[in-house]
Amino acid sequence: MSLAELARYPDPMLAQIVRGRLEAAGIPAFCFDAGMSVAESAPLAVQARVMVLAEDLDAAQALLAEDAGEESGRSD
Repeated sequence: MSLAELARYPDPMLAQIVRGRLEAAGIPAFCFDAGMSVAESAPLAVQARVMVLAEDLDAAQALLAEDAGEESGRSD
């Protein structure tokens, strides 16, 4: 069982939201370095990483792409 990096976020809260979205869809996800950007006050230097199981990487990427498509299609 190995982990693969799905995405990096300068905002650790956004990384946690993405992790929660993945978990809600049944994809186990983990946030690495989420506390570092806050502790070090360097969000661009140390970005939070969202990690998933290597075998879930394709499904996680598809879910984020689907969410991004829905977001860009909104007419607020």
